Amino acid sequence: MNSNFTVVYDACVLFPAPLRDLLMRLAMTDVFRARWTDRIHEEWMRAVLGIRPDLKRADLERTRTLMNDHVRDCLVTGYEHLIESIELPDPNDRHVVAAALRSGASLIVTFNLKDFPQERLRTHNIEAHHPDDFIVDLFDLTPEEVVRAAAEQRRSLRNPPKTVDEFTDLLLKQGLTQTVDKLRGFRWML
Repeated sequence: MNSNFTVVYDACVLFPAPLRDLLMRLAMTDVFRARWTDRIHEEWMRAVLGIRPDLKRADLERTRTLMNDHVRDCLVTGYEHLIESIELPDPNDRHVVAAALRSGASLIVTFNLKDFPQERLRTHNIEAHHPDDFIVDLFDLTPEEVVRAAAEQRRSLRNPPKTVDEFTDLLLKQGLTQTVDKLRGFRWML
């Protein structure tokens, strides 16, 4: 399935590796178009290195390259001129809305809902959703794609491998409570 439904991933949802992995696998389904910018990449990588100084920048750059290579048409460019015209509580978040506008996205996937007030986004025909709400909405549309992505993610975890319960616990730690409730009905497929 090819979709014109476009979302922008905020840096905060790309920061935790387990959530980033699931969101990337979902983006590769082509049920929707996932978009981000180099600035968004820089934000999540800087945050990771801030709490994990043991990691190497080169390893995160490799992740960035893999993300860009595996998700079709993901990088948004040419949005910078829109930043100044956007009003948000935190001016440092305006670039995310600018990227959404430039890419024709109708949704921003973020944990920071208070930073993207609906009344401000509504004027641009954009909404902000928590990643759990976003994934549950996808689940309601195409449960087989969400279950397949989650199953692929669990099977890819080898160091150490995860049981279904360990995997769903990992997703719970990402704040995906509704998603886990849905996935538990398909545990035999995970």
